[in-house]
Amino acid sequence: MAHLVLTLIGDDRAGLVAATADVITAHGGNWERSQLAELAGMFAGVVEVSVPDERVAELTASLGELDGLLKVVARPGTTEPGVAWPELRANLVGNDRPGIVREVSAVLARHGLNIETLDTHTVDAPMGGGRLFEAEVVARVPPSADVSALRADLERLAAEILVDITLGAAN
Repeated sequence: MAHLVLTLIGDDRAGLVAATADVITAHGGNWERSQLAELAGMFAGVVEVSVPDERVAELTASLGELDGLLKVVARPGTTEPGVAWPELRANLVGNDRPGIVREVSAVLARHGLNIETLDTHTVDAPMGGGRLFEAEVVARVPPSADVSALRADLERLAAEILVDITLGAAN
């Protein structure tokens, strides 16, 4: 059984998920997991699919026929387990401004952490006007990381960029 990772993008409209699922099912594929979203009027997503080895080329070609609806790129995935390092969860809330993701991800990269998920959004600030930036990060911590130094760097950054960062182990 082959695993594919599909990236999807197109103008948002009803029926895009159904059209993609129809093609996958018609070729013996199984929709394993996904993250899908509407962003600025566009539909975007990442989908993991398993499909019989002998049907990969056929499925990939058929997904290309969705070009009138979606741009789909299929890449081979793996069934190998991911990194088994412990997880760290960070939640951020603060006034929105350019550069927050860059600065936080740079600290995580300096300490060798691998970001598994990053969910961000902005919302209107209650009673104060302006916009709030909110993020949830789940990252894997390598055995070589100095967790105390990581926490200190994230707390120092939080003070510099005026965001609240809550850290904890992910379940």
